[in-house]
Amino acid sequence: MSLAWRALRALRLRLLGPAKELVGTDQFGNKYYRVPKHETRAGRIIPERRFVEAVNREAYQYQMGDFPTEWEAWIRKKRKDPPTIEEILRNENYREEMKQKIKDVSEKDKLLQSKEYKEGLVAEPGHTQVKGHASAPYYGKKEPSEDPTSTANTFQPGAWMPPGSGSSQNK
Repeated sequence: MSLAWRALRALRLRLLGPAKELVGTDQFGNKYYRVPKHETRAGRIIPERRFVEAVNREAYQYQMGDFPTEWEAWIRKKRKDPPTIEEILRNENYREEMKQKIKDVSEKDKLLQSKEYKEGLVAEPGHTQVKGHASAPYYGKKEPSEDPTSTANTFQPGAWMPPGSGSSQNK
């Protein structure tokens, strides 16, 4: 490399920082990049930055599970080296095996429970219906009526007296 080319490259690095490096892609076509740690013109050290360019995705369309967990861990700097496609596929197969085993165990457990219920070894769970909530003012009492009552037609101004305030208390 010529001296002029090295000088231009050094100048670009000082002014703009290093270019992004493609680290890898996943099975969905997402591309993962890193910008290495570098020093600015002012001498400030910028740490390594990792990011992903998703395929045909806007930021608001991102959902959990769109990126493999191994790449998520690499982006969040939970792991030093980027994952290999073999590692991702191996872990995906393992997850599928675990899902199937969980499904099988759940089915066996349901069959065992129903057998125990039929034989009377275990009592069936009670199905209790609770109305209201303990914080409601009418909990455990007769529930308030659905239809509101109104005295709009019979109300007379000044006719209402608070309870316990008879004429004998007014002095």
